[in-house]
Amino acid sequence: MRLLFIGDVVGRAGRAAVQSRLPRLRESWALDFVIVNGENAAGGFGITEAICEEMLQAGADCVTLGNHAFDQREALVFIERQPRLLRPVNYPPGTPGRGANLFAAARGQQVLVVNVQGRVFMDQLDDPFAAIERELAACPLGVACDAAMIDMHAETTSEKMAMAHFVDGKASLVAGTHTHVPTADCQILPHGAGYISDAGMTGDYDSVIGMDKEEPLRRFIRKTPGARYEPAQGEATLCGVAVEIGGSGLAQKIAPVRLGGRLSQAWPEFWGAP
Repeated sequence: MRLLFIGDVVGRAGRAAVQSRLPRLRESWALDFVIVNGENAAGGFGITEAICEEMLQAGADCVTLGNHAFDQREALVFIERQPRLLRPVNYPPGTPGRGANLFAAARGQQVLVVNVQGRVFMDQLDDPFAAIERELAACPLGVACDAAMIDMHAETTSEKMAMAHFVDGKASLVAGTHTHVPTADCQILPHGAGYISDAGMTGDYDSVIGMDKEEPLRRFIRKTPGARYEPAQGEATLCGVAVEIGGSGLAQKIAPVRLGGRLSQAWPEFWGAP
């Protein structure tokens, strides 16, 4: 099974990269399943129903979120009727939407996707480890699903790494999101879980984590509030991770993906150039 995870989509530039590249990637790489983190897609803060639909139409099978899940207030409503949009599973009971779901891949395989948010230096949601343990126990890999994918939306690499080792052998992939910088530790852990500390953002890297440079620089220098942050509008780099899953549901091959924009280009050699 071939799966592609695309990291945090930031603003119009990031959305344009997904819309222009993802349909071709699905075809050229014969992808079975695609996950896109869309929590920064609406002007850098949250997601709207129209933008979510754009991503699904472009070829995403599932859209995940994070700490900006409900920055656009309409998300509180439409997330209830959109089963392919996931917010962190460790929000308190009664929060609108869902944090995990089982999806059919292109060839009928069953894929569990779980979105979870870390707690270190972030909003103190419920215990992410207990939440993940519950979801994997309710839908065990190789029994109730053919692949299990976790979007670990967290600030620190230590918390992301700890989660990956916690689920090693029980999940196909743990992809870190939130910090908007692709890391160089793409690997398969000892018991078969694919892992990367951060898949990177899909946005303009001539920026401060996707935002136009002027206002973040002014705030760092002057330490006073000013204008609203606005996403940078240059050409985006589509960043993510490509994973090939074996019959056991564990990762057999993994590689970073960086296409377009300013960063050095990367793609899975085992699938060929896009």
